[in-house]
Amino acid sequence: MPSVKSYAAQSDSSPLAPWTITRRDPKPHDVQIEILYCGVCHSDLHFAKNEWGMTVFPVVPGHEIVGKVTAVGSHVKKFKVGDVAGVGCLVDSCKECDNCKDGLEQYCSDGPVFSYNGQERDGSGITYGGYSKSILCHEDFVLHIDDKQPLDGVAPLLCAGITTYSPLRHWKVGKGQKVGILGLGGLGHMGVKLAVAMGAEVTMLSHSPSKEADAKRLGAHRFVLTSDEEQVKAVTGYFDFILDTVSAEHEYSFYLNLLRTNGVMVCVGIPPSPAQVPAFNLIFGRKSLAGSLIGGLGETQEMLDFCAAHNIVSDVEVIAMKDINKAYERMLAGDVKYRFVIDMATL
Repeated sequence: MPSVKSYAAQSDSSPLAPWTITRRDPKPHDVQIEILYCGVCHSDLHFAKNEWGMTVFPVVPGHEIVGKVTAVGSHVKKFKVGDVAGVGCLVDSCKECDNCKDGLEQYCSDGPVFSYNGQERDGSGITYGGYSKSILCHEDFVLHIDDKQPLDGVAPLLCAGITTYSPLRHWKVGKGQKVGILGLGGLGHMGVKLAVAMGAEVTMLSHSPSKEADAKRLGAHRFVLTSDEEQVKAVTGYFDFILDTVSAEHEYSFYLNLLRTNGVMVCVGIPPSPAQVPAFNLIFGRKSLAGSLIGGLGETQEMLDFCAAHNIVSDVEVIAMKDINKAYERMLAGDVKYRFVIDMATL
């Protein structure tokens, strides 16, 4: 069982620091990947600080993983040594429930196994993520990556990309639809790029006037400052679809009023406290408030192929592994455009 360098949080009050983990020996269907880049997701910080009350320490975060295949098991058919490959939020599922059979492994009825802080299905221990030199998992949970794209920009597609692509795809967003993207951060900037590429008319909804220039640069057709009553009035009852990427507390009802009849608002951000939504805001207009969690493996590969075809990658700032704690502080302050990515050669 090989020893692998990593960065881990030993408790909810300790900074991430060097730690050596043990990876299992490759099984017949396993693919082993040398990690080149790993994106930094806000979920990583939630787990490192145990903000969701479910962290098993020590925790090695990271689920936006891109690298090169260095070994394959004897039964692997989908990958060969030297391939560029990725691993996202999932490394296993039961593969037998209705959701898994429908390509919705993220909703596995028996519980999906996440890339870190997940329980291995064979009971062998807890999974460790991409803040490490290498990772291995079943070939069905490894993604093909187009090596013609900048790999640092591809890494965040494995979470930020699929988290925004999946609801846009599920609700059939496309040409002729008016789409609002709420919040311009790691998720929101991907939502803008993807919805524009799908042919929708895209409006950025933000309380920060400083975000307008970037929203337009990313492809948004319009910008609405949500603190400006006149601008909000102009888009009340306007949108077919709103993608809500905000993780801070906010009033859902305010944005439901911006939907037209039969409009849908989908939440992919997770605020810290439950929200109150008056039934009137849904009933009058037959509006829907829904949620979405990442995507299945087939849909994730579809997203990667879509992004390659449309030359879409994340806007990133590449950092050294030693700077991860400072990056967490900057992320909390909103000081990143729009995703930190760790160059794992610095570990």
